[in-house]
Amino acid sequence: MSGSKANGTVQVNEEGQGSTDLPMLEGSIGPKVIDIRKLYAQTGHFTYDPGFTSTASCDSAITYIDGDEGILMHRGYKIEELASQSDFMEVCFLLLKGELPDAEQKEKFTHDITYHTMLHEQLAQLFRGFRRDAHPMAIMVGVVGALSAFYHDSTDINDPHQRMIASYRLIAKMPTIAAMAYKYSIGQPFIYPNNELSYAENFLHMTFSVPAENYKMSPTVARAMDRIFILHADHEQNASTSTVRLAGSSGANPFACIAAGIACLWGPAHGGANEAVLTMLEEIGSVENVQKYIDKAKDKSDPFRLMGFGHRVYKNYDPRATVMQQTCHEVLDELGLKDEPMLKLAMELEKIALEDPYFVEKKLFPNVDFYSGIILKALGFPTSMFTVLFAVARTVGWVAQWNEMMEDPGQKIGRPRQLYTGHAERPFVPLVKR
Repeated sequence: MSGSKANGTVQVNEEGQGSTDLPMLEGSIGPKVIDIRKLYAQTGHFTYDPGFTSTASCDSAITYIDGDEGILMHRGYKIEELASQSDFMEVCFLLLKGELPDAEQKEKFTHDITYHTMLHEQLAQLFRGFRRDAHPMAIMVGVVGALSAFYHDSTDINDPHQRMIASYRLIAKMPTIAAMAYKYSIGQPFIYPNNELSYAENFLHMTFSVPAENYKMSPTVARAMDRIFILHADHEQNASTSTVRLAGSSGANPFACIAAGIACLWGPAHGGANEAVLTMLEEIGSVENVQKYIDKAKDKSDPFRLMGFGHRVYKNYDPRATVMQQTCHEVLDELGLKDEPMLKLAMELEKIALEDPYFVEKKLFPNVDFYSGIILKALGFPTSMFTVLFAVARTVGWVAQWNEMMEDPGQKIGRPRQLYTGHAERPFVPLVKR
């Protein structure tokens, strides 16, 4: 494994068959890893790990998470510092290149991304082939997958230059595709990118402006959008990132790999969590019902669950939520929406959850999905667009992980094993005898 080193062995005992020594590997930070690559050859046994929650599928130098301590770092930089002191283009450069850019590098990188934002004009016809009520994520999967049919000069995965062009194109064009999916769903004309605007500003402009009038850009809203992109840029080997890597391991082109990641992200257990927050708030209905639903959440026999609280990875406070909480209140103040019923309800729910001993003891703190759902609702995005925005932000993480995998000499096609529980061999019975 590149970037790791052997550090002792661990002994695996087999009943009646002696023992086998397996090497221990140590990364730059985090728990040690047992190298089981030769386990089957040495013992004739596989490991059993549904969901791969205890298995490292690769080694990576991009993102590190410590869920117990509430730590998320990209290339060694804490997410809180990146979100408060950096911008999305700088974070994109960091994830792709490994280091923060200097002023000249950042200017060139931003220019290169900006001048790749337009889509091939024929792709507009592809959008019009979808029903008006098609889910924006269905459109995203289809259009991103179709990019390989339009950009043949960046599909050779063995050419580092073409891989980087494809990476730039995906990062640049994803906001354009997302905005067009939204515009198509509401029957408004597509808005072309504006090279004078920043990445976040351009996305907001393409999404909410109309040809009939000038769009007034709020710096607070643009900064909030930029932070949402930063906080969702990468999150280690999650389901969608693992999907991108698995698709890429077969040699699929980068556009197909990212389309596969989008399809995985669409699942409500992954990218749909902030959408579920809004659905929950609609069910609660009003501030007067908050305590009733808090009690329901505490009742183990009640199926109701508070969405947007706690996290599968973070057993402490989600470090992204701290930044998002501040951003959420800035946006609500800017837009004068503190008294909007659903947002007022969300703030009351947040207040109780942060103070209630039950939630504090179980560390069920509001997570990034709770606050991002409120922000996106305040900005006027329909819930169907929430996961689309997640995909826009996560694209840079996907392409960074894909590039890292393609440059790894030890990369192999993904081929998980299974614990077979079906019939053992049995004789075939002819139809007339059944």
